[in-house]
Amino acid sequence: MIAVAGDGAFTNGVTFEAMNNIAARTKRMIVVLNDNEWSIDRNVGAVARYFHRVVTNERYQKMRDKATRLIERFGGEAAVRIVRRAEEAAKSMLWPSILFEEFGLEYFGPIDGHNIPLLVESFKFLKSATRPVLLHILTQKGRGFQPALDKEKKFHGLGPYDPETGETASTGVPTYAEIFGKTLTALADKDERIVAITAAMPNGTGLDLFRPHHPTRYFDVGIAEEHAVIFAAGMATRGFRPVCAIYSTFMQRGFDPIVHDVCLQKLPVLLCLDRAGLSGDDGPTHHGLFDIAYLRSIPGLVMMAPKDGDELADMMKTAFELPGPSSIRYPRGTAVGAACKAEPQAIAVGKAEVVTEGSDVAIFGLGAMFPLAQELAASLERDGYSAALINPRFIKPLDCETIARFARRVAAIVTFEDHVKMGGFGSAVVEALDEMGVSVPVVRIGWPDQFIEHGKVDQLRARYGLTVEAAREQLLPLLASRRQTTAAVR
Repeated sequence: MIAVAGDGAFTNGVTFEAMNNIAARTKRMIVVLNDNEWSIDRNVGAVARYFHRVVTNERYQKMRDKATRLIERFGGEAAVRIVRRAEEAAKSMLWPSILFEEFGLEYFGPIDGHNIPLLVESFKFLKSATRPVLLHILTQKGRGFQPALDKEKKFHGLGPYDPETGETASTGVPTYAEIFGKTLTALADKDERIVAITAAMPNGTGLDLFRPHHPTRYFDVGIAEEHAVIFAAGMATRGFRPVCAIYSTFMQRGFDPIVHDVCLQKLPVLLCLDRAGLSGDDGPTHHGLFDIAYLRSIPGLVMMAPKDGDELADMMKTAFELPGPSSIRYPRGTAVGAACKAEPQAIAVGKAEVVTEGSDVAIFGLGAMFPLAQELAASLERDGYSAALINPRFIKPLDCETIARFARRVAAIVTFEDHVKMGGFGSAVVEALDEMGVSVPVVRIGWPDQFIEHGKVDQLRARYGLTVEAAREQLLPLLASRRQTTAAVR
């Protein structure tokens, strides 16, 4: 068995749990530690410093280089045994207790991960080992593509970018992450209680904009989402207002602490879920399609979703005025819609924004899906239907008053959400109507109960029916039926 793990993964508790189990349960295993000093951002913490000391120690480097030359020149088991004895002597002299060997893993390296012949020879030798081993290889993030070497943070993902220059086209419109970072900085300027926590994603979440202004109130805990949430809870008990900024898909790792350490204790922690919804080219591991379902069952958690960047700033302002936990989900990419106000304003909790009134259909467009709700409303108006357009703002608590008011007058309700339909916002609306005893058809537009593949957002939406056309196809028969019934009564 061969397991490959990046050095950033060694800050994660699951990795240490696995290593703790290896010696007792595994006889033959090769763990490849791919060390390039990066995950999404440069690695931080004690483990990263430990790897750096191993790699940069001059005495050990000389011994390693000699070992490499001997293997390449002579090869064979005899040379390897000689090198191994010398290497062990050097390690014993330099580090009395090697971290991995304390876990029962025999340590080899570090070696050049771009030297293919050396890697092949190393694996040939290590496959005959009778105990678990760890091969520490050194690689370079972005190797072979100069723009990626120059901008490691930018090229963590897949682009899009010009393959020749590495440059991306700028729209001039700020991203949600940029608005989040700038708004948090401005709010922290006025409130010394605000602190920011991320799990190895300062650049992706926009906290790299916060860090220079408030370095003592910025914390990167590495790829350790569980710890990030518990750390935030602990700081909240001491009077701080922690913001935990983590991608939606990775916040799943912190679910248990969200329940037991934040919400059960009713602590004022703000969970900011970046990349909520489809994350396009990042693929199935990064799609944030489950956070509504896994969070809305937790008592006491206020859940928000902004329709644009200005509303994101307002929701952040709102969260800092709440006495308990809250979350905001927002997508990757540019923040279309209204420009941000000079000063964000708090929003009434649990109150939706009715953009236009209507009597035939009520369309709820949650967060990033609000533009599709607008398109549907406009197309129906052209067909002679009266369409109400609502920006829900709050997933929890729901604006049940507004939902019931429209449900009693319209032929159908439509919900748009960038989330799986199962357990999502549309499901919450259906549940609320059932509890209120109001019967009205609900057309739910969202992702199906399956993992969504890699691809362009627009193409995937078209494939899975998250479009105005798909909504019309389901809705028009309901509207036509109502017209026929009304005409028959007359």
